[in-house]
Amino acid sequence: MKRSKEELISYCGLYCGECFIKENRMADLSVELRKYLDKVNFKKYTNSLSKMIPEMRLLRHYGLFYKVLCALDGMRCPAHCRANAGTSMCKVRKCCRDKELKGCWECAVFETCKTLAWLKPVNKDANLKNLRIIKRKGAQTFLKEKKYW
Repeated sequence: MKRSKEELISYCGLYCGECFIKENRMADLSVELRKYLDKVNFKKYTNSLSKMIPEMRLLRHYGLFYKVLCALDGMRCPAHCRANAGTSMCKVRKCCRDKELKGCWECAVFETCKTLAWLKPVNKDANLKNLRIIKRKGAQTFLKEKKYW
């Protein structure tokens, strides 16, 4: 079943239709790289290479790098926000559903909302900019304009 573009607007104002995480490409590439590194048993060379070649000294942190690849694999999104994808701990989705809102743009206090604050470290005020556009111009106009990340 194909979703409408409007359904790809998350409750918080981010647009799932342009999300690099939703594409799963990064996660897939991290799996592919890990498989290759395991196949060639790259780990056994990292200590020696980090000592022999100055440009390779960061290989001494290979274990951490491998953990980062695993974390990237965990950044998968099988569907969009409105289909219960994303983190199950999303308080924004729960809040909107509890208030029976299509999104935060329908809430009178979204500008000062503490629930939206958890997005700030990554998205700064991008979702607030989107919410303002949706509130002022509507979802259909928002879909035709620039979306902030």
